[in-house]
Amino acid sequence: MYNKIMVPLDGSELAECVLPHVHAFIKGFKCSDVFFVRVVETETGIFHLGHADLQKVALDIEERRKTFAEDYLNQVAERSRHEGTVLHSEVLAGGVVENLIEYARNNDIDLIIMATHGRSGVTRWIMGSVADKLLRTASVPVLMVRAPGAKGRV
Repeated sequence: MYNKIMVPLDGSELAECVLPHVHAFIKGFKCSDVFFVRVVETETGIFHLGHADLQKVALDIEERRKTFAEDYLNQVAERSRHEGTVLHSEVLAGGVVENLIEYARNNDIDLIIMATHGRSGVTRWIMGSVADKLLRTASVPVLMVRAPGAKGRV
């Protein structure tokens, strides 16, 4: 039923609260593939400044962020090994929700498991919610795990 699971991570401990749930799904459903994905948002505005030195610095920073993200995902995958399950680490660049939706579609993902901060009200309206946007736009089931200590609506 759930052969391919996508796990979006942002590098935080909060996001990693999903890992015990991922391990349970791997064991329970004998998943064939788990995709640990991190999106590095790009700073496209700086490329329009036209100054070659600024563009070089921006590209250099972006490459460092991607390398850091790759190292992080590889560490998570190493800690998540299960016999019979192939673990993938993928760093994407650009808009978070758009990239996650496209990645899920292109890789025939069956389930997305991710953490949520549990924000509500004005904070959610101002900051937005990747989890909420993903839940509304994904064409596959999304399991949201409330992070420990996250406060929900009262």
